[in-house]
Amino acid sequence: MHRVFLIALFCAIWVCSSVTAQTSILYEAEVRTEAKAGLEALYDLRFEEAEAHFQKITQHYADHPIGPFLEALTLWWTILLDLTDKSHDEAFYAAMGEVIDRSEARLAIDEHDFDAMFFKGIALGFRGRLRSNRRDWIRAAADGKRAMDYVLAVAAADSTNDDFVLGRGLYRYYAALIPERYPLIRPITLFLPPGDREGGLAELRRTATEGYYMQTEAIYFLLQIHYLYEGNFQECVRLVRWLRENYPRNAFFHTLEGRIYARWYQWQAVETVFSEVLERYKAQAVGYTPAMGEQALYFLARAGIALGDERTALANLLSLEALTARLDEDTYFKVVGRLYQGIAYDLLGERENAIARYESVLAMKRWGSSHSSARRYLAKPYPAVE
Repeated sequence: MHRVFLIALFCAIWVCSSVTAQTSILYEAEVRTEAKAGLEALYDLRFEEAEAHFQKITQHYADHPIGPFLEALTLWWTILLDLTDKSHDEAFYAAMGEVIDRSEARLAIDEHDFDAMFFKGIALGFRGRLRSNRRDWIRAAADGKRAMDYVLAVAAADSTNDDFVLGRGLYRYYAALIPERYPLIRPITLFLPPGDREGGLAELRRTATEGYYMQTEAIYFLLQIHYLYEGNFQECVRLVRWLRENYPRNAFFHTLEGRIYARWYQWQAVETVFSEVLERYKAQAVGYTPAMGEQALYFLARAGIALGDERTALANLLSLEALTARLDEDTYFKVVGRLYQGIAYDLLGERENAIARYESVLAMKRWGSSHSSARRYLAKPYPAVE
């Protein structure tokens, strides 16, 4: 999730609701069996198997919000596997809209309907995550706030459920973290309950250890936190290995493992992981989309430069450019790939080619420090002093 969406989650109103735990579809034996089996297949990208399990639930509970939610999960993973492809966005938004509509119809009858609150909250959360990925900040923030209203109410209604505390754990962690990272919004925190960084992590670990439906999501969120904020390499490795061992076909988790090694400059491990990713992409394995191929080529090039193999690195960067040529927009890997072409040419002593690449980066969309780095290396060949 992007920072603006996280701030939106933090700024959510703390709901003091009279909702009480009640009989829920989530406790029904058939739902527990089929949903769990479907989720396990889904995370391993066995989509047809997942949908077969989910359809048994949707056929039995035709008007319940769980139907369109489960049906949209394969769509969600299709989007996640290649965020450069926006062709599925409208269908996903429509599905989440249907979940919200069905939930609101139930809330109109009973404003404390447990399932309605749960599924409305989770649908808003998923919609906000996609809007955040699309840099639709204002609507992502609105969805984030509304989602947490319901997520916190559900956690308060049934504190014994190991799944339901996931959302509250996220709130508590970010409620403590964000005022430290973004001091401009600190005055807002005076009107909200204080966060608890360690308490939030504890609740996330509870779901990651004991959760039934949400265990994998909790492990993924914990991994994000340790990757982005806690800087805990060993914990990242432990968590990503759990994901890889349990879902070996999942290309998203596969590339995530490689990115963790790159984050901590473990270049030999980066080469091992992304060589496997590239092989699976070339073999057209399920889930290994062109976006996965881009990541593999980019990080293999980074590893090559770090390990002194600039020629191989340049070959991978040129393959990356050919792969990203299918895209009309200047995506992250298209831009930084061009920047690293300049770096590779500088290291090879081909200064004119390097200059041409750096100048072309300045004509492209700015991603992070891409423009400032290009200007620095135009003034002085790489490795210029950072």
